[in-house]
Amino acid sequence: MNEWIKDYEDVLEMLDSFFREPAPFWDRFYKDREKKIPFFVKEPDENLVGYFDNGLFAKGKVLELGCGPGRNALYFSHQGCQVDAVDLSGESLEWANERADEAGADIHFIKQNIFHLSIEEGTYDIVYDSGCFHHIAPHRRNSYIHLVEKALKPGGYFALTCFKEGGELGGATLTDWDVYRQGSLKGGLGYTEDKLRTLFHPFHEVEIREMNECKESGAFGVRGLLTAVFRKW
Repeated sequence: MNEWIKDYEDVLEMLDSFFREPAPFWDRFYKDREKKIPFFVKEPDENLVGYFDNGLFAKGKVLELGCGPGRNALYFSHQGCQVDAVDLSGESLEWANERADEAGADIHFIKQNIFHLSIEEGTYDIVYDSGCFHHIAPHRRNSYIHLVEKALKPGGYFALTCFKEGGELGGATLTDWDVYRQGSLKGGLGYTEDKLRTLFHPFHEVEIREMNECKESGAFGVRGLLTAVFRKW
């Protein structure tokens, strides 16, 4: 590997290398499908279901970032959306493809680091992220926001679900500087409503709230997560 820093992208790649190797870690994570992981269920996020039920979302072209085993991608497809779903784990995408085949859903799954995606500007009506953003290190946040801005059509929606700071499922309370002092995201960074509002200020805020707990089947909802939806100006 050439360790010569020529430009800003090389700096980002260097900082990426200080954290756990993404693909092998997530392949191991998804290998055992019987683990008691809350989001291994098939149900879509309760907030996502709500966006369609209240008419905020309609069928269109969707990009899902960090799709995992595909539960939300399947829901988008069932709503008549054309779905591109991205994840860097081959194990998770194998599982997602099996679910899609079983459901007869036509979803374009892409094995790729989201920061290496090649997309045309203004392609998508909706960008959705359930559990990817809180695994993004601080030095990549601007790259992430730029990716979302580029992907969305004017008036398109961006929605995410992430760890609440100090929440039941995780949500490290580290400062950004501490992330680099310790060389770890501690399982995922936690956010507050104000932090999300500040970070995604280039977009119009539609709603930020805590995820509703769902004990009945039909939708996934647990304590300790925040949900947010924004619109591109």
